[in-house]
Amino acid sequence: MTAKRALDLFGGLALLAALSPLFAAVALPLALATAGAGGVMRRRTVAGRGGQAFTMRTFRTKGPLAGLPQLVHVVRGEMSLVGPCPLTPGHRECVGESRRRLTVRPGMTGLWQISGRSDLPWEERELLDLHYVDHHWLGMDLAILARTLPAVRRRRGASASTTGETRSARLA
Repeated sequence: MTAKRALDLFGGLALLAALSPLFAAVALPLALATAGAGGVMRRRTVAGRGGQAFTMRTFRTKGPLAGLPQLVHVVRGEMSLVGPCPLTPGHRECVGESRRRLTVRPGMTGLWQISGRSDLPWEERELLDLHYVDHHWLGMDLAILARTLPAVRRRRGASASTTGETRSARLA
């Protein structure tokens, strides 16, 4: 087992245990509000490591809590805590030159999450994902994890004005 997989497995299990009351707090109102209307979970087919498709589940809610069920995918080894954004198997970044993104597991968070998320142009998000694929290491994963919660709290990624970095420096 690699150090990254160990971090994913033990970190995912610890987060699942610690956040289980939050799972219930999100799922119960959703279950009551969506009774008979598709359920609590959204399902989306995404490309995992090696292009292996799997059904990713998220809560049927908007906001940062929607992704909590992805922790189950992390523990199962379909996803990682940190990695490229999960995409559908037919997405343009899953074919051709960008296919190298499939050499790692998609992540719950990544450089795209802490660098601006939806504020970024698609091309820059693609570059951040490919930079991660080409240069990831355990220290980078730990740094991304440390910056994820503050980025989610701000409901947007870290910006150059708050971190004192430029986007190009964040790639290093």
